[in-house]
This record gives sequence, structure tokens and C-alpha cells, in this order.
Amino acid sequence: MLQTPSGGAGHGTAATDRLMSIGTVLNVLRDEFPEVTISKIRFLEAEGLIEPQRTPSGYRKFSAHDVERLGHVLRMQRDHYLPLKVIREHLEAMERGEAVQLPALGRQRDGESAPETREAPTAARIGREELLAAAGVGEEEFKEWESYGLVTPLEDGVYDAEAVTVASLIAELGRFGIEPRHLRAMKAAADREAGLVDQVVAPLKRHRNPQTRAHAEARTKELAGLTVKLHAALVQTALGVRLP
Repeated sequence: MLQTPSGGAGHGTAATDRLMSIGTVLNVLRDEFPEVTISKIRFLEAEGLIEPQRTPSGYRKFSAHDVERLGHVLRMQRDHYLPLKVIREHLEAMERGEAVQLPALGRQRDGESAPETREAPTAARIGREELLAAAGVGEEEFKEWESYGLVTPLEDGVYDAEAVTVASLIAELGRFGIEPRHLRAMKAAADREAGLVDQVVAPLKRHRNPQTRAHAEARTKELAGLTVKLHAALVQTALGVRLP
């Protein structure tokens, strides 16, 4: 459960003392959302999901209510694959005191049954309509992504859960003018990195010993994690920046 300081924004000097910097908010949120970044918080602010106060010098200051609202937004993205427009409408309805239910677009957790009104996708698979809703894009735009190989369905026409992350990131990059055609180089680099990992684990997969073959998946995950970290470090080095 997201932990926030007690008390609301309040009034006067005491209220100012309880306001938090964006760095402090990041540390609070990371207990539950380890992948959240300052850029993500700023993006949600730009999309109108939160409205932190500003100091005369322009620094953001967040109240406990702001942090709790951020937690709701991140939770709905993580657990329900909801686009920001739907999340915003849901929060606005809650603030009006309306009893509302989340659309059945979320991943089905272990031990939970799917909603009666509609079968929810599991963490491993998601349908095309749910993926479009999660990314907040239309059919034509999504087809363009597929034409560049950025998103690819499985054999039965559904998508794995990672496609939600890919689609969401493509949509966010689009806000900065980065078009799908610009991302072909990233896709090609990812394919080459995956090919390198496959080359390393291929002997394990073909081994006669069943236990050795079973180790292939664990080794693949380990190598995938290392290549992702190296790729991120190389990009940061090339840009001269360091992400939190």
C-alpha cells in the first residue's frame, strides 16, 4: 500500500511544511512502483492527472493528496491497462462522489476470478481491443506500428503483456515528435541483442540433459536483464545524462 505523510495540504505555513519535492515524491512512490521516474511524474502532470503547486521560482511542490492521486493513476495503469483519458474520467467521477467501476480491461491476478460482465486478459495475454484501449490509440495508428514491426501479435492473434509496455512507450515518445518510422533502428538493435542472447543459450536448449535444458530459460532471463542494463547505460552515456 502506498504510504504518504499524514494530513492534507492544509493552509498557511504548516501546509507548506508538509509539501514535498518531486524527488521526495519519487522515493515515496518507488516503494510500490519501483519503475516510476521523474519524467513519468512530469508526463502525468502534463496530461492533467495531477496539479502540484509551484513555488515562486517554479519548483513543483506536492501535497499528500497529490501523492495519493499519483498512486491511484499508476495503479490503474499497472493493474488495469487503462489509457490516461479513462483514468482521468474515473478520478473525476470519484471526486464528484459518484460510484463508478473500472472498465474490465485489467490483467487478471492470481486467485481472482474474471469479472462477470467481460473476461479480463491475463498477465500473459491481451486482446487487440484491450491493447488499443491501454495505449489510447486508434486502429490506423496501431497498424502503422505493426507495419514497422514494433508490435507483433502471437500466432493466435493476441498479444503478450509486454506489448502493453511497448505500445505505451511508443505513444509517449510520439508526444515528443518521435514517429514510428524513427523507432525502426531501436527495433533492429533489440532484434540483434535478442539474437546474441539466443546464440549463447542455444547449446543449453539443445542439450540432452533435461536439467540443463531447463536452465536455458533462467539463463535467457539473466542475459536479457544484463543487455537491457547495458543498453540503457550506453544511451545515457551517449546523451551525457543520468536517469534516477
